[in-house]
Formats: sequence, structure tokens, C-alpha cells
Amino acid sequence: MLPSQTVTITVPRNWLDLYETIWKPECFAKWVEGLRSSTLIQESNYWKAKGPQGCMKLRFTPHNPFGVMDHWIDTGSGKEIYMPMRVVANEQGAEIVTVVYRQPLTSDDKFSRDVERVKQDLERLLYQLTH
Repeated sequence: MLPSQTVTITVPRNWLDLYETIWKPECFAKWVEGLRSSTLIQESNYWKAKGPQGCMKLRFTPHNPFGVMDHWIDTGSGKEIYMPMRVVANEQGAEIVTVVYRQPLTSDDKFSRDVERVKQDLERLLYQLTH
């Protein structure tokens, strides 16, 4: 089992409306730092993008009524990194919940930076949604 850290952010918006606004893969490029300078190009079940470490392939869960936005990232090594993500109701608002798994052979420092990057991405998304 991989160690993990859960990152959440509260959004003052109905959960279903939020999900419908952000579930599309193309939307990720607007707020995920590693994709912001890239154009996502769909190829079959994958999306290709140019990230900070070079070309990458991404897979996303299809649209669904449950707020699931899981995605898998292959940075070129052929091994996919699983990123579970959910939009869930919180009274009249919503929570976006993401789990960051510590990959094998990842140092404490690198894992902390990975978690911080996810927090910054979610904060960027929140800013875009509220301004």
C-alpha cells in the first residue's frame, strides 16, 4: 500500500453545478499548473499534453452522476499515477477532495512538494471559480 495525503478545498457552489463546470478534461489545463502551458489533445481513451517533464498521457473517468473525477497520469515512464478526485456536497456548497499517493522511492521532500502542488492547483481552481 502506498502512503497518501488527502487534499480538500471548500467551494461556495452547489456540488452538481461545480462538477458540471469542471469535469471535462479540457478544463484541467486551466488550473493544473503542469498543464497550463499545454493544449490537451484527445487520442482514443487518452489525452496527450506537454508538461514540465515532457510529453505525458492522461486518462479521465467519464462524465458520471457521482462527482467522480479520477484521473491517471503517465509522464512517459509507462507507469500510470492514479489521482482519485471527487466533488461532494457540503450543505449548499461543495468539497473537492483529491488523494495524493506517495509513489515508490519518492523522498519525503518530493512527496511534500507533490502535495503542495496539488493544494496550489485547487486554490487556483477556487480563485477562478470565485472571481
